[in-house]
Amino acid sequence: MSRVTAVAIIFLIHLSFLGIAQDNGRISGRVLNSSNTEIPSASVSIKRLKYVCKADNNGDYKLTAVPAGTYMLVASAMGYKTQEVKIKSNGTTPITYVFILETDHRELEQIDILGRSETDEINRQAYNVTAIDAKKLANTTMDIGQALNRVSGVRIRENGGMGSNMNISLNGFSGNQVKVFIDGLPMSNFGSSFQLNNIPINFADRVEVYRGVVPVWLGGDALGGAINIVTRTDPGKYVDASYSYGSFNTHKTSFNAGFVGKSGLTFQLNAFQNYSDNNYWVDVNIENIQKGTPTYGQYVYDQRVRQFHNKYHNETLVANIGVSNKKYADQLLFGVTLGQNKKEIQNGNHMKTVYGGRESLGNIVQPSFKYMKNNLFTEGLNVSMSGRYNLGKERSLDTMARKFNWAGESVPKYPDRPNMPAGENELQDYRYRNNNSVFSANVNYTFREKHSLILNHQFTGFNRKGYNSLQPDLLDNNIPNKTFKNITGLGYGYAISKKWNVNVFTKYYHQKTISNTLNSGTIVRQDTSTGYGGYGVATTYFIIPDLQLKTSFERAIRLPENAELFGDLENQSPNPKLRPESSYNFNFGIAYFKKFDESHRMSIDANYLYRDAMDFIRPFVGQEDVNGKRKMQYINLRKAVNNSFDINIRYYYKSLLSLGGTMTYQNLLNNTKVEPSKINESSIYKNRLPNIPYTYGNFDTNVYFQDFLDKGAVLSFGYNLMYVYDFFLDWASYATPSARFVVPSQLSHDLNLVYTLKSGKYNIAFECLNFTDAKRYDNFALQKPGRSFNLKLRYFIKNNNI
Repeated sequence: MSRVTAVAIIFLIHLSFLGIAQDNGRISGRVLNSSNTEIPSASVSIKRLKYVCKADNNGDYKLTAVPAGTYMLVASAMGYKTQEVKIKSNGTTPITYVFILETDHRELEQIDILGRSETDEINRQAYNVTAIDAKKLANTTMDIGQALNRVSGVRIRENGGMGSNMNISLNGFSGNQVKVFIDGLPMSNFGSSFQLNNIPINFADRVEVYRGVVPVWLGGDALGGAINIVTRTDPGKYVDASYSYGSFNTHKTSFNAGFVGKSGLTFQLNAFQNYSDNNYWVDVNIENIQKGTPTYGQYVYDQRVRQFHNKYHNETLVANIGVSNKKYADQLLFGVTLGQNKKEIQNGNHMKTVYGGRESLGNIVQPSFKYMKNNLFTEGLNVSMSGRYNLGKERSLDTMARKFNWAGESVPKYPDRPNMPAGENELQDYRYRNNNSVFSANVNYTFREKHSLILNHQFTGFNRKGYNSLQPDLLDNNIPNKTFKNITGLGYGYAISKKWNVNVFTKYYHQKTISNTLNSGTIVRQDTSTGYGGYGVATTYFIIPDLQLKTSFERAIRLPENAELFGDLENQSPNPKLRPESSYNFNFGIAYFKKFDESHRMSIDANYLYRDAMDFIRPFVGQEDVNGKRKMQYINLRKAVNNSFDINIRYYYKSLLSLGGTMTYQNLLNNTKVEPSKINESSIYKNRLPNIPYTYGNFDTNVYFQDFLDKGAVLSFGYNLMYVYDFFLDWASYATPSARFVVPSQLSHDLNLVYTLKSGKYNIAFECLNFTDAKRYDNFALQKPGRSFNLKLRYFIKNNNI
């Protein structure tokens, strides 16, 4: 038995004894709406006492150790009218009461489309968190990545159109420094068929964005923050189906359904499909590749052409079956995720590199399980476990021995040796498995109303095995690589008062890496095992009910990811010598919400973040190789420091108007004064890190026309602006101002028109994205799509009407 398992068992036994005799004076029940549907996270409190609790996902609530007396029991939830009932407790006999709350239509219409959080529980956390209510964006054609782009401090940076490689930037930290989870499980093991920029927004119930310090229950080794996609677990029955068609021959289909029977039988199905030709216009330089012509090797500059080898499609199905609301489990689900994708590769890490035959393919076969039980053995002891194992395969294909230019013209790569086997970059039909496994266990015990303990353990494993059928004897292609991570976190929370709570935590990080490299034709195996400790504290205080302060501090460790260590077999080279990065993080935030009267509401959310990082892992694009190609590699920067500030301001007028905007400024500097093995000050000391935008923001407004053409129908008109200030592509000190490579400032505008009928049963949306056809760039000046039009039809029905 492992040490962690033993500690967990002792912890559970100890907690079960602590919970004895807490049933005295218990008040419990359920919170429902007028359709007898559970209301998760409803607040239940006793007026005269400082007792308060939140209903769980099944709408169940419990208050314990209530002394004898007569009290007012109060239930409230966003979008519903508050209800009070008089109860009399003798201090010993349990009381059961079921609340049925009436819908507050006026409040429901004014719920934030993009708010500080979806529920009070998220909002009152000590951590710096923003939540996107995905349900409010369900009529758009957005994927989850596009929705995240509207959160202050967040930039989803893509190499191109649909299906392109992407990178997350969160207040100056990017890539794997920001962890992505689905229901608390790391998304790094899902493979290429399941990424943020191909998951439709309808897949999620909400998306939580944690800046800086990440709560212990989420686990993992995030350094700069985390994104947690919370999937839909609507009680009862529902069907949500949509289809959209847009520019560049883009098709998106989504189908979601759920069922929870009276017997507890539970079934969930999510399926989606994406396809696009991605043949959008780009502005490029076209090389003359025809030997023997007078202008051979010269370029015709600033030409506008269509992408010609950039198609993408993926199909994914997620199915779960199990039981809910049983004595032994609040939820026990067994599932499988199936998917496939195919991506044509149009260019490399720079627009100068053009391909006409390279492509990558992948599939995902991932069994999974999920178990949740609240009040296990004793009151307040909540346990959850989940796990996945990916059996999917990936394939990298490069078999065309030709050279292309942006006009779509091609010539033999080796004209003097036409039969020589070769690829555009390197000859390969490389088929490999990135077998990933992940397991997470979480134990949370709340006792004496104000105290809580949490223990989390997360294991992830990676095992890559591959085979190049075109070069079977090339040892480079057949070298296996493995990593194993174990991360354990222990936290304590204390609710000092209704206004003030504190969380302290500690973490232990361990990674074992088995890397194999070639040395003079011989495979050399290297085993590396590292362990590190981390710690932190987070607290929040409400000065007044509408004004909240948050602050947190931690020492965080981020272990290198598999693709950083071993490459991605497309445009990224391996670097098995990468060191883990560490950072001292400090966050301070202030949130203010004011309801002036029944017509006007306003919210302001501002945050400051400071990072002092060691061995900062960043992407680096090297010089051209002998074939004129550039590959990216992750390297360590000894020291980096970041000061970041972001603000989000929103205003609402009745249910007719909402408007707001965000702005982010981040100053991420190289803080390495003297490079290792050097004696002189580095020429790039105090330079901003290149290829990272440091000033960006967005503004949006929506106007709603109630009862438009039909009773209960709503027509809304929306506008969104995205802005990015110019930034350097390379270190500023490497060239004079006139010779520096600069990604120019970008300003784009989106419009949308949405018509909702029959209380959301039928929905029609029309969008125009980037309607001024502005040039947009994210990574290494790779151009993104221009103006596009999209039409989406959606059908949604829920609960008793099915």
